[in-house]
Amino acid sequence: MQPEGFETGQRRHVVRAEGGYWAFVPPPLPPGLHLDTTLVSRLSAADRAIGELAGLGRGLPNPHLLSRTLMRREAVLSSRIEGTRASLSDLVLFEVAPNPRDDTDVHEVYNYLRAVDHVMDPSRALPLSLRLLREAHEILLTGVRGDYATPGEFRRTQNWVGSPGAAIDTATFVPPPPERLWEGLDALEKFMHDATQLPPLLAIGAIHYQFEAIHPFIDGNGRVGRLLVVLLLVNWGLLPVALLDLSAYLEPRRDRYYDGLLRVSTHGDWAGWLMFFLEVVEHQARDALHRARGLHDLRERMRQQVTAVRSSGSAAKLVDALFELPVMTTSRAQVVLDVTHRAASLNIAKLVDLGILTEIRHARRQRLFIASKVMAAVEQSDG
Repeated sequence: MQPEGFETGQRRHVVRAEGGYWAFVPPPLPPGLHLDTTLVSRLSAADRAIGELAGLGRGLPNPHLLSRTLMRREAVLSSRIEGTRASLSDLVLFEVAPNPRDDTDVHEVYNYLRAVDHVMDPSRALPLSLRLLREAHEILLTGVRGDYATPGEFRRTQNWVGSPGAAIDTATFVPPPPERLWEGLDALEKFMHDATQLPPLLAIGAIHYQFEAIHPFIDGNGRVGRLLVVLLLVNWGLLPVALLDLSAYLEPRRDRYYDGLLRVSTHGDWAGWLMFFLEVVEHQARDALHRARGLHDLRERMRQQVTAVRSSGSAAKLVDALFELPVMTTSRAQVVLDVTHRAASLNIAKLVDLGILTEIRHARRQRLFIASKVMAAVEQSDG
């Protein structure tokens, strides 16, 4: 990375590191931002969409079922942005019947889901903080390919962003050197606790950029940074639970995403980045609304199917469990229903007869049954 790649106003934030190379140190938040009519209009639309989604979430009898569904999708797609190739089907099969021989990619995605569960746990001991993000990072990277990257620790060495094999001098972007890392992190944490200078969605967009520009971990910054967005939405009361799967929109638009972040550093283009961020938020809030209604209607239809054949209440309870995790085994059904192995098998058989469950073949595993219609409702393209 060379200073010539930065506009004059941004070049003052390019510093010579102790190692002799050039690096970028983002100035503390908040940014100097002109709220023109275009940005205000985009902010208003995103606010309305988030408000509608929050209203739906608060009106659901169990919003955590929908949250779990969307965060599972987010885990798959946020990890895919970073190069994994595990599918939603891979993830749910791993959840219900984990196998240490499974591909590393599915372990990475599962770790992301565990990290989400940890930071979103209402009973967690830690408040929103850098330490909480370090805990999420430790869960995310322990036991997988990123295990080399000191899970749970901020970096003590330099990292950089660029094409494979790029040296630091030819990198696209070099974040703050280790000796300047903590000043940026301390300022970011203070801003997260007192971000009243900006409307909440703009503050969250700014925080996401700042985290990515600081790049505090050796690896896993993108996933932790996207998780931070959802954490802030819930922590600041904009959503009752995690209902926004940003990566479904970002993954097919990763070039716009990365370019938008980079242009804040190189050109000070806050307006361009925040316009894109608000576009993502609005689109995914409306997608979550549509998806939630579809899943709710599907659940009602399945429950009516069970009721129509005068099945016991256990079968209806099993239907509900499929919207938390759309794969069933006999042992899981036993736990969900608190019944014997035989009773669990009989209830699964009822759902198979109704077409709600389908048995799938999978090597080295117990009998598995999948709710294909639930999977389809989650996986369908958002357009």
